[in-house]
Amino acid sequence: METIPAKTIVTAMKSGAGWFGARYNMNIYRGCSHGCIYCDSRSECYRNDDFDRVYAKENALSIIRDDLRRKTRTGVVSTGAMSDPYNPCERTEQLTRHALELLAAYGFGAAIATKSDLICRDIDVLREIHENAPVLCKLTVTTVDDALAKKIEPNAPPPSARLDALARLADAGLPTCILLMPTLPWITDGTEAVLSLVRRAKEAHVQFIYPAFGLTLRDRQRAYFYEALDREFPNLREKYVSRFGTRYECASPRARALWSAFSAACDEAGIFCRMRDITRRYQRGYDGGQLTLY
Repeated sequence: METIPAKTIVTAMKSGAGWFGARYNMNIYRGCSHGCIYCDSRSECYRNDDFDRVYAKENALSIIRDDLRRKTRTGVVSTGAMSDPYNPCERTEQLTRHALELLAAYGFGAAIATKSDLICRDIDVLREIHENAPVLCKLTVTTVDDALAKKIEPNAPPPSARLDALARLADAGLPTCILLMPTLPWITDGTEAVLSLVRRAKEAHVQFIYPAFGLTLRDRQRAYFYEALDREFPNLREKYVSRFGTRYECASPRARALWSAFSAACDEAGIFCRMRDITRRYQRGYDGGQLTLY
């Protein structure tokens, strides 16, 4: 596997308690092979001109070990922000698995974001972490339609496999969350599509769903997205240009109605969908000492 140099990997969140109450961020790989047409990580600001090619960070495990040893406070370590920690190469490289073992050894929690059912391979390590620190297993599911997902997330495992993985994780006693993001206007933002996802989440005993009813578009990423629309969804580009122009935040025209229907369905299903509630509940029982959220 090709590598790129790195000086540090486990870095502190700028705001202290960040996304889902994480204190630290960790990206072991650079780039992603899932090919999702909407991925913001293609944007120029991230300076990754070869995003579809996956590289490992050189001496990643040694760097992570040293980073953790130097931390004066433990906390939840988030991974999956810029590159999926369970890209296909992880099957053989096992860098994510060994990094999780280091989190367990040093008493840190883990909040993982992925589109891969490969996360189930590491249930044993995640349960070990969960004995002493918070764990949140987040799988992105933008649609429950495998055929549609093949168009917008062509190289990722199908949603059916991700939902099966969520069920396995929940059965293992691990907190599970669906990232319903992005929601693509005129593609995945139908009310019935969203409600179907809530029903499937309940069947898989998912505890949390966090949505974003829209997407973000800028520079190089916008160009890539529009090329994909021309290929997979002819005539939609004109709708996007007319509605959003060069806007960065592109909310679904149905965002309010979607939130109303979605949140009501989640309440009925006993699924939490607000960031504050999700963070408090998956960290419940670990809110003393150094893992205090606030």
